[in-house]
This record gives sequence, structure tokens and C-alpha cells, in this order.
Amino acid sequence: MIGRKAGLTLSYILLIVIAICCIYPSLWVVFSSFRPGTALFSETMIPATWTLTHYKELFNSDTFMFGTWYWNTVKIAFLSMIFSTLLSTLCMYALSRFRFKGRQTVLSTLLILGMFPGFMSLIPVYILLMQLKLLNTHLAIVMVYAAGAVLFNGFVIKGFFDTIPRSLDESARIDGANHLQIFYRIMLPLARPILVYVALTTFTGAWVDFIFARLVLTSRDKWTLAVGMYDLVNSFQNSNFTMFAAGAVLIAVPITLLFVFLQKFLVHGLTSGASKG
Repeated sequence: MIGRKAGLTLSYILLIVIAICCIYPSLWVVFSSFRPGTALFSETMIPATWTLTHYKELFNSDTFMFGTWYWNTVKIAFLSMIFSTLLSTLCMYALSRFRFKGRQTVLSTLLILGMFPGFMSLIPVYILLMQLKLLNTHLAIVMVYAAGAVLFNGFVIKGFFDTIPRSLDESARIDGANHLQIFYRIMLPLARPILVYVALTTFTGAWVDFIFARLVLTSRDKWTLAVGMYDLVNSFQNSNFTMFAAGAVLIAVPITLLFVFLQKFLVHGLTSGASKG
């Protein structure tokens, strides 16, 4: 009994230490965004005086197109979320509910491709986009994000569909429903948790991606937030840390709000999709 309590106490202490290590840097960035000046160093975490100057500089600067980059990122992340969720759901619904020749081959191919990191495909994707004359366009980013999401989220969606009893399909067919009606009226409402999970993870991935956006987008007016914020740090180093902190806070706000409001669906979708392969 004593050993069990000691183990539980150590677990709580470890969790508290991990929480402090995660929360402290975030609070430092938030408070730094309201601190006057541009220096990284400060004697206290909480500023003695507060200012909104850095937030104003983000949108009023002649060379720092934060507003444009913010809108570009919102557009790319939103479209990637819509198309990737639709494409992944349709593909994995077919692989889960139907039996056809080559099905196992497709599943094995997707599994093998998903084992490789995404940046290994940068060169062939870049050449393909160059041949299609899609470089430096947001359409190219959305297409790659939407197609790539099938590899990373596909088996989670398939696992969720596998848990839905086939008796529902059979009952709907007896009542005269076709495949599209079964998918739209029965499967999609039941799959809401997994759809929220896939949509949220895809949105987050597109929101923070840097490598592919930096490779494809070359014009400053088409950059995303990740590329633009990197340019700020790369150009001015630590002299504009407080403005960088203000930008980081604005970047984190949408993702934080989404996770807070959709946490219930996120956890339920992840655990349900992983319950059966």
C-alpha cells in the first residue's frame, strides 16, 4: 500500500515538473510580447510596464507583411483541411467497407509509404510542380497537403470505420438506400469524432509547416506565417525578439482555441480510430 502511494506521488511530481517545463517558456513568450523594447533578456518574467506596440508593428510595418501572411496561412490551412478530410474519408471508407481486387495491395502500399518521412519526397514533388507550372502558388501547397494527409490519417479513419457494424449498411440497403446515401446519412454522422480529429490535425500541420512552404513559395506576398517569421529571425536575429514573440502569440491563438473547444472530439476520435485495424 505504501509503495503504491509512493509511486503515485512520484507520478504526480513528474507530471508537475513536465507541466512547468512546458508552460514556463510559453508564459515567457506571452509576457515578452507585451514588454517594451526589443531585447530577449529580462530580469523578470512579468514586465514592469505593458505595451501593445509590438502587435501594432506587426501590421503597420512596410517590410513585414504579417497581415498578408496570416491570411495566406488561414486560406491554405482551411482549404487543406477541407480537401484532405474529404479525400481521406472517401478513400478509407471504400477500403473499409468494400472488397475488391487489389484492396490489400493498396493498403500495403499506403502503409509502406507512410513509414517514410514526408521531406523525402520534396525533390520529386518540387520537380512535378515545376513541370505543371504550379510553383509559387497556394494551389500547389493545398494539393500536396491534401494528398499527403491520406498517408498519415488514412489508417486512423479506416480503423474507425471498421468498428461500425456492417448490419447498419445491410439494413439501409434493405430500405432502398444506395452507397452514397449510406455514406452521407449513416456513416458521416457516426464518424464525426474521427472527422474532427483528422480536420484538426490537418489544419494544425498546414498552419505550422515550414519546409515545404519555404521550398515552393518564393514571393514575399505569398509566404505563410512560418516562412515570414523565420525571415524575421533570420534577418534581425535577436534585435526584434519582442515583435517575434507577439507574432508567435497571434499564431498560437487559433490552434489553442481549436484544441480547447474540440478536445472532446479529438480524444474520442483518436482512441476510437485506434481500437481496431
